[in-house]
Amino acid sequence: MVAVERTLPNDESRALFELVQELCAKELAPRAAEYEAAERFPREVFRTLGQAGLLSLPYDEEYGGGGQPYEVYLQVVEELARNWLTIGLGVSVHSLACYGLANFGSEQQKEKWLPGMLGGDQLGAYCLSEPQSGSDAAALTTRAVRSGDTAADAYTVTGTKAWITHSGHADFYTLMVRTSDDGAKGVSALLAEAGTPGLGFGKPENKMGMRGSVTAQVLLDGARIPAERLIGVEGQGFSIALSALEAGRLGIAACAVGVAQAALDAAVDYASSRQQFGHPIAEFQGVGFMLADMATSVAVGRAAYLTAARRRDAGLPYGTEAAMAKLFCTDMAMKVTTDAVQVFGGYGYTADFPVERYMREAKVLQIVEGTNQVQRLVISRALTRS
Repeated sequence: MVAVERTLPNDESRALFELVQELCAKELAPRAAEYEAAERFPREVFRTLGQAGLLSLPYDEEYGGGGQPYEVYLQVVEELARNWLTIGLGVSVHSLACYGLANFGSEQQKEKWLPGMLGGDQLGAYCLSEPQSGSDAAALTTRAVRSGDTAADAYTVTGTKAWITHSGHADFYTLMVRTSDDGAKGVSALLAEAGTPGLGFGKPENKMGMRGSVTAQVLLDGARIPAERLIGVEGQGFSIALSALEAGRLGIAACAVGVAQAALDAAVDYASSRQQFGHPIAEFQGVGFMLADMATSVAVGRAAYLTAARRRDAGLPYGTEAAMAKLFCTDMAMKVTTDAVQVFGGYGYTADFPVERYMREAKVLQIVEGTNQVQRLVISRALTRS
């Protein structure tokens, strides 16, 4: 692997990162290719990470979190994705699923449910998209109707959520639902337990990449969710969703850098050992300059997501910077992984080497948690906002 200099602020975070690297070497790297080829969901790997405290790093220690700044958490996500994107993205999705309760829930709700969500045994799913409402998330139609006005009452939820990571394997689902017809102001957030009657799952999607990560519809057929599981107040769900996505986009950016770094690692190793015309191909400018551009792009991407993370840690607005990081890092990952295949030549187009998998995996990162076209819209609106 190419050496990466990490910006870890103290001895505690450095020790944490050493643990992450050890787990990556023992639990992730040996499994990744086999599990992806077999389309096998690595639930036991998430349990191992949970036992090590890696599923709750950016949340308060008061509720069982790791109390780590985003600057540290994202570098952990990057390292996980460098070894296996299914795991890196899964950790990011779990953090996204916890976000609503952790940041908008009442103290009573957080005390009751957050320790379990952060304790390591549970895995979460975030449910915003629907078959007919992807980028236009405010157009969601999943309906939640409340019976009565007391905490003992419940919402009856009917509808379909689409493209849900961990669907059918998660222990809890953060649902964005419609409680009124008032557009974005009619969206609310509910926290549903797995096993809730009326909560079911569709057939897993047959995806181009990330085949070890299950993506499927969440089917809600009169699911009864207690009213006490409303996060915030009715009508606050869309703002909760957007706030969560700002943080989640940084997780996707870190994942993209991780995949790109893995592709660079493989390309440098191959180009240093592959001989043509009596020399390693890395010595030829056509290849050497390509590697230089790849390394530069990866370093700039890492700097982009860390800049946004440090703004978040400092309590400063970071939404535009998160969109920039997501946009740049995911486009960069697609380019770097494509170039890695080119460095390998014909071998890169075979499943005998990992770069073809990295290329397939990188593509989805340009789509999830807001397509890159949406990121450009977010950035351009910020530039012209008065």
